[in-house]
Amino acid sequence: MYVGNKMVTDIVSVFPEASISLAFQLMHEKNVSQLPVVKEGKLVGLITETLLSEFSPSKATTLSMYELNYVLGKTKVESIMDKDLITCTSDMLIENVAILMLEDDINMVPVINTNGTLVGIISRSDILESFVEIIGARDSGTRITINAKDEAGTLAEISHIIKEFGLNITHLTNFNNKSTDTTEIIIRMNTDNVDPLVNTLEEKGYEIIRIDKTT
Repeated sequence: MYVGNKMVTDIVSVFPEASISLAFQLMHEKNVSQLPVVKEGKLVGLITETLLSEFSPSKATTLSMYELNYVLGKTKVESIMDKDLITCTSDMLIENVAILMLEDDINMVPVINTNGTLVGIISRSDILESFVEIIGARDSGTRITINAKDEAGTLAEISHIIKEFGLNITHLTNFNNKSTDTTEIIIRMNTDNVDPLVNTLEEKGYEIIRIDKTT
């Protein structure tokens, strides 16, 4: 799955000359924690709740409310925005963007094209939604978890057995256990009748860890 499949294109952004107070207002109204800063369509920075909170005067300030509003209204976004940006493109793989988010501990990545124009954003929630779709967590049918040797031909043999029963694999994932040289193969099929298949897999020496059925 690619970024372009999951990114949000209805973007809430702000321009560099906008005031800090406007950025506060947009974040509150749109319920977002980060705002891309865009100039003539191109991404030039990012403003976040953290940056705004660092700039905002402390509760111990002697400034009056009028003076506070004046400062926030006169200070421009470009003076505090983050210019050292992590971005991605719409043709990047979802998993590569997930790695970026984990390594840099960020919740959102702007999506740009080759000209630097902002075309979308992708967030942690978008990544989670992609993971749910990839593993078919919402699909009805049966989920079989198989413990097998981590060696060439294992997946091909299991797939051949499933094909012999005329069943269709809708989703397939696996997790390797390097300490035991085994792998957990998770197979989803759009059927509830898997007892004959399970018996055959066990006869072939495969360990069935668990069977989950969803509707």
